[in-house]
Amino acid sequence: MDLEIQQRVKDLTEKHGAENVVVVIGGAEAEASGLSAETVSAGDPTFAGPLAGVELGLAVYHMVEPEIKDECDAAVYDEQCGMMEMVLDVDAIIGEVKTIREQYSKF
Repeated sequence: MDLEIQQRVKDLTEKHGAENVVVVIGGAEAEASGLSAETVSAGDPTFAGPLAGVELGLAVYHMVEPEIKDECDAAVYDEQCGMMEMVLDVDAIIGEVKTIREQYSKF
Protein backbone atom coordinates (compact mmCIF):
# COMPACT_ATOMS: atom_id res chain seq x y z
CA MET A 1 0.00 0.00 0.00
CA ASP A 2 1.63 3.22 -1.12
CA LEU A 3 2.27 6.16 1.19
CA GLU A 4 -0.41 8.39 -0.34
CA ILE A 5 -3.14 5.81 0.21
CA GLN A 6 -1.94 5.22 3.77
CA GLN A 7 -2.27 8.93 4.46
CA ARG A 8 -5.76 9.05 2.92
CA VAL A 9 -6.90 6.11 5.07
CA LYS A 10 -5.44 7.77 8.18
CA ASP A 11 -7.11 11.10 7.39
CA LEU A 12 -10.50 9.50 6.69
CA THR A 13 -10.27 7.51 9.92
CA GLU A 14 -9.48 10.64 11.92
CA LYS A 15 -12.36 12.49 10.25
CA HIS A 16 -15.05 9.78 10.49
CA GLY A 17 -13.87 7.53 13.33
CA ALA A 18 -12.44 4.04 12.97
CA GLU A 19 -15.79 2.44 13.78
CA ASN A 20 -17.25 4.10 10.66
CA VAL A 21 -14.55 3.09 8.17
CA VAL A 22 -14.36 -0.18 6.24
CA VAL A 23 -11.47 -0.71 3.84
CA VAL A 24 -12.06 -2.78 0.70
CA ILE A 25 -8.90 -3.94 -1.03
CA GLY A 26 -8.39 -5.64 -4.36
CA GLY A 27 -4.88 -7.07 -4.49
CA ALA A 28 -4.26 -9.89 -6.95
CA GLU A 29 -2.18 -12.00 -4.57
CA ALA A 30 -2.85 -13.27 -1.07
CA GLU A 31 0.44 -12.00 0.38
CA ALA A 32 0.01 -8.49 -1.03
CA SER A 33 -3.59 -8.40 0.15
CA GLY A 34 -2.51 -9.50 3.60
CA LEU A 35 0.10 -6.74 3.80
CA SER A 36 -2.50 -4.14 2.83
CA ALA A 37 -4.95 -5.55 5.36
CA GLU A 38 -2.31 -5.52 8.08
CA THR A 39 -1.32 -1.96 7.24
CA VAL A 40 -4.83 -0.55 7.82
CA SER A 41 -5.54 -2.61 10.89
CA ALA A 42 -2.27 -3.17 12.77
CA GLY A 43 -0.02 -0.52 11.22
CA ASP A 44 2.47 -0.49 8.36
CA PRO A 45 4.66 -3.59 8.85
CA THR A 46 7.45 -2.01 6.78
CA PHE A 47 7.53 1.04 9.09
CA ALA A 48 7.86 3.25 6.02
CA GLY A 49 4.57 5.09 5.76
CA PRO A 50 2.14 7.28 7.68
CA LEU A 51 0.63 4.18 9.32
CA ALA A 52 3.94 2.95 10.73
CA GLY A 53 3.21 2.08 14.35
CA VAL A 54 -0.40 3.29 14.00
CA GLU A 55 -2.93 0.61 14.91
CA LEU A 56 -6.20 1.81 13.39
CA GLY A 57 -7.96 -1.52 13.93
CA LEU A 58 -10.05 -0.98 10.81
CA ALA A 59 -12.32 -3.62 9.35
CA VAL A 60 -10.78 -4.72 6.06
CA TYR A 61 -12.19 -6.97 3.35
CA HIS A 62 -11.12 -8.05 -0.10
CA MET A 63 -13.42 -7.42 -3.04
CA VAL A 64 -13.85 -11.17 -3.65
CA GLU A 65 -15.06 -11.93 -0.12
CA PRO A 66 -18.75 -12.90 0.05
CA GLU A 67 -19.49 -10.08 2.53
CA ILE A 68 -18.54 -7.53 -0.13
CA LYS A 69 -19.48 -9.42 -3.28
CA ASP A 70 -23.03 -9.98 -2.01
CA GLU A 71 -23.49 -6.22 -1.52
CA CYS A 72 -22.72 -5.50 -5.18
CA ASP A 73 -25.05 -5.52 -8.12
CA ALA A 74 -24.35 -8.92 -9.68
CA ALA A 75 -24.07 -7.58 -13.24
CA VAL A 76 -21.67 -4.82 -12.23
CA TYR A 77 -19.56 -7.20 -10.16
CA ASP A 78 -19.41 -9.68 -13.02
CA GLU A 79 -18.41 -6.95 -15.47
CA GLN A 80 -15.75 -5.41 -13.22
CA CYS A 81 -14.44 -8.39 -11.23
CA GLY A 82 -15.70 -11.59 -12.83
CA MET A 83 -12.75 -12.20 -15.12
CA MET A 84 -10.19 -11.55 -12.40
CA GLU A 85 -12.03 -13.77 -9.95
CA MET A 86 -11.59 -16.66 -12.37
CA VAL A 87 -7.78 -16.34 -12.38
CA LEU A 88 -7.12 -15.35 -8.77
CA ASP A 89 -6.52 -17.77 -5.95
CA VAL A 90 -9.70 -16.58 -4.25
CA ASP A 91 -9.52 -19.02 -1.33
CA ALA A 92 -5.95 -18.00 -0.47
CA ILE A 93 -6.81 -14.30 -0.67
CA ILE A 94 -9.91 -14.70 1.50
CA GLY A 95 -7.99 -16.79 4.02
CA GLU A 96 -5.17 -14.27 4.29
CA VAL A 97 -7.40 -11.20 4.66
CA LYS A 98 -9.78 -12.96 7.06
CA THR A 99 -6.88 -14.03 9.28
CA ILE A 100 -5.57 -10.46 9.47
CA ARG A 101 -9.06 -9.08 10.10
CA GLU A 102 -9.75 -11.56 12.91
CA GLN A 103 -6.38 -10.84 14.50
CA TYR A 104 -6.23 -7.05 14.31
CA SER A 105 -9.58 -5.47 13.42
CA LYS A 106 -11.42 -3.91 16.33
CA PHE A 107 -14.65 -3.10 14.52
